[in-house]
Amino acid sequence: MPLISNTGHRIGEDAWSFVADDAPIVEESCPIVSLARLKADWAALSGRNGRLAVILQPDEAVEDLGPFLARLDLVAIAFPKFRDGRGYTSARLLRERLGFGHEIRAVGDVLLDQLVFMARCGFDSFVVKNADEKRALDALERYTHVYQPAADGRRGVLFHRAHPAKN
Repeated sequence: MPLISNTGHRIGEDAWSFVADDAPIVEESCPIVSLARLKADWAALSGRNGRLAVILQPDEAVEDLGPFLARLDLVAIAFPKFRDGRGYTSARLLRERLGFGHEIRAVGDVLLDQLVFMARCGFDSFVVKNADEKRALDALERYTHVYQPAADGRRGVLFHRAHPAKN
């Protein structure tokens, strides 16, 4: 499954890896841990020299990440089923309410038709299920105009019509 960036390019080898709650973490690795492990092992995890990430499940509150966000380099948001939209809200809350400026990644049952909407909610990268790289990249370029403002900072077409000098 390709790892795609919302800037329209494929990301090379993925340095991040999911680490089970009972597995040791190698010092030089880039682990993605569960929220439960992040809370339980915070002293050890925050003392590492390496990068650190967490995976947020749909039933976990994004606000629980607040105390840890300054130390996190990536938040992976799980989509166990493509029709579960809670991850969209989590991404927007991370960007807009909590001010998280690092990478937000969609993982799980992520489909091509969702990429544009995920990017608008603040996702930076996507692990796309059952898709080739070219189709995934094309999906991100599908819509050139938007109507509402969102976490991606793009202004809607009505703003551009009302303020042509600011385009």
